[in-house]
Amino acid sequence: MLNIRLDEEMERKLDLIRKKKGISKTALVKEALDQYIQEEIQLLSAYELGKDLFGAEEGGDPDGSVNYKKEIKSKLYGKFPH
Repeated sequence: MLNIRLDEEMERKLDLIRKKKGISKTALVKEALDQYIQEEIQLLSAYELGKDLFGAEEGGDPDGSVNYKKEIKSKLYGKFPH
């Protein structure tokens, strides 16, 4: 839920557009906000869009791509000792 306060001028402009389009203030604000968000998302880099999908930043092993063979061997030897 979002509540906002608008000055009288903004309220008047919003009401004019809303009447012209024949929609509620809520629908008009949602439409405008959706358009703004879509434009902002297009400005984000590929990294910014996917950074929550990358592991090392959130505490993963920063050398995971280098040390993965050692880790696999240690896990295998732990399960199946020779």
